[in-house]
Amino acid sequence: MAVQRKKTDLGSQIQIKFITKQEKYAVPDYPFAVDSKIQCENLNNLVNELLKEKLSDDNGACKKVDFDFLVNDELLRSPLDVHLSQKNVSSESTVVVEYMEATPSPEPLDCLIHDDWVSAIHFKSPWILTGCYDNSVHIWNSKGKHKIGIAGHTGPVKAVQWVSISEDSAVFVSGSQDQSIRVWDWDIKKGTTSCLQIGRGHERAVECISVSPDSTRFATGGWDALLKIWSSDPNYEPADVPTKKKKSETKVMPPIMTLKGHKENISSVHFINNSDLLTASWDHTIKHWDGELGGLKSEIVGNKSFFDHDYSQLTGSVITCSSDRHIRLYDLRSKEGSLVKGTYSSHKQWVTTVRWSKTDEYQFVSGGYDNQMKMWDTRSPKVPLFELTGHEEKVLCSDWSNNKLILSGGADNTVRIFKNKKVVSD
Repeated sequence: MAVQRKKTDLGSQIQIKFITKQEKYAVPDYPFAVDSKIQCENLNNLVNELLKEKLSDDNGACKKVDFDFLVNDELLRSPLDVHLSQKNVSSESTVVVEYMEATPSPEPLDCLIHDDWVSAIHFKSPWILTGCYDNSVHIWNSKGKHKIGIAGHTGPVKAVQWVSISEDSAVFVSGSQDQSIRVWDWDIKKGTTSCLQIGRGHERAVECISVSPDSTRFATGGWDALLKIWSSDPNYEPADVPTKKKKSETKVMPPIMTLKGHKENISSVHFINNSDLLTASWDHTIKHWDGELGGLKSEIVGNKSFFDHDYSQLTGSVITCSSDRHIRLYDLRSKEGSLVKGTYSSHKQWVTTVRWSKTDEYQFVSGGYDNQMKMWDTRSPKVPLFELTGHEEKVLCSDWSNNKLILSGGADNTVRIFKNKKVVSD
């Protein structure tokens, strides 16, 4: 016997109008009357039914497309009437529902096994660079094959970045708790590495590194609360500071400049162009520096210590994680720079790493002490798009430098690699 749905389960009728920026999926723009409690699944079925002819092939077979729905600038993750009430939107007028092809779930690819905690990672096609708590640096190819392990540091490696990669050789930089920065040359053909120069000047552990977009400079920050900018040219010698190097010794390089302003550990640094930088610190501030003149341009003041941040070249927005389980979004270009534009809460413990997509202005990933990696859309503050499972211990670092691969490293001695299956188009 069929079970009838109770009348109390039904909502009132509501008028909606579909719009999309993806012309190949456009449907008639006249209003539709739907149950006010309608959810994503039902909306998806409705749009697919309207697209039945467009989605059918020559044999009459019809593929189904998964869509996401945007209502008042937020992705629909609850019944429509609940969503509207939370946004203080009246359901008496026609509700505009924007739809777009949904992001497919990232596919787990490889697990790179290390001998200790993985604390730093950077991917520049086709090579993956990792830093480890056993003082080592490692290079892998994008298929997960280990190419070489590099010793030299005398403390855990907390930061790594590629400077340049060619067919025959590559240059990269690493920073360590041993207070030093090392610039390395990797001869890809011979499979050997050599240390080009050592940067000294930090008085405590080095925590973070960023290479400028033109690869001519890099910046470092650490527990001494100092921001230092260095030349990536191994022949750089400041006019007023003679560089000492004995025969057979590695050149010791001085910084181009040292910038003071933070009061506690600088946890992350990013060049936002060839001259300007952003630093995040445990002193509750994010500072915007002029790396040419050496001055402070502006700052964002939070109420928690910042563990990590990332700057989006697509939107000028800054995503941050702090000493709580929340992720916060700031707009660096707005007059109210310190005003939080969005808060994202799903992690159960401290969030330690965040990275923007380089091709999708809305998406970013995060990792934390709850062993979780999550993929987010800024238009869905309460629910992440996906949980990228695999880590058995806390996540310490992540990278999304290349649209195709999402990487994360953790205290389970592994790097997890996920394939981003979304194709950027339209």
